[in-house]
Amino acid sequence: MEKVLVAYFSASGVTKGVAEQLAEVTGGSLHEIKPAQPYTDADLDWKDKQSRSSLEMKDKASRPEITGKLTNMKDYDVIYVGFPIWWYTCPTIINTFMESYDFKGKTVIPFATSGGSTIKKACEDLKATYPEVNWKEGKLLNRPNKKDLETWVKGL
Repeated sequence: MEKVLVAYFSASGVTKGVAEQLAEVTGGSLHEIKPAQPYTDADLDWKDKQSRSSLEMKDKASRPEITGKLTNMKDYDVIYVGFPIWWYTCPTIINTFMESYDFKGKTVIPFATSGGSTIKKACEDLKATYPEVNWKEGKLLNRPNKKDLETWVKGL
């Protein structure tokens, strides 16, 4: 049986709630992608061009440091990677996560939450940046119910 990991970054708690539901549906382990320096409300103010998130998203090389690294990534076969959509794509901390582990032989499935964007550009960006990863089609999961999640997971 495949061993599943649900890894997620959540700035405001919305993605965390979806990740918890997904872990329950898949029987997977839950892992929070935690920034070494937590984001404040001011950091997340996308209207402020000098806010931390604005500066990180403007800089393609930005790799915010993460804490609480997994020591058993080799044990997992399928990894769901969740995040909120920032500037139509994934936050740069997701790149930090992707570059912290070896995903050879693993299936990686993105999922996201968003106030108004789709996951399309995030998936395209991830596939372009990490072409060696075995990506499955990602999904935007805004307030999903258990049945929706079960249907999506079974269809992968």
